Amino acid sequence: MPNPKRKHTRSRRDSRRSANWKLEAVPLSKDKDGRWHRPHTISPEGFYNGVLVRPPKTKKGSKPEGGEGKS
Repeated sequence: MPNPKRKHTRSRRDSRRSANWKLEAVPLSKDKDGRWHRPHTISPEGFYNGVLVRPPKTKKGSKPEGGEGKS
């Protein structure tokens, strides 16, 4: 198996590794209302392409409105 003839310096090693640290910008799209969002994702309200696909989450243990409680 081949081995390196000489040791590479830290500078050469680190400059090779540094090419992979950069972040890419998140792609954004505008919806019909003119708001920016990530493409192909469901909004926090549960809408996708203007259609309700997932009802909003409710907290556990919360009483429904107009619930029957002890007086």
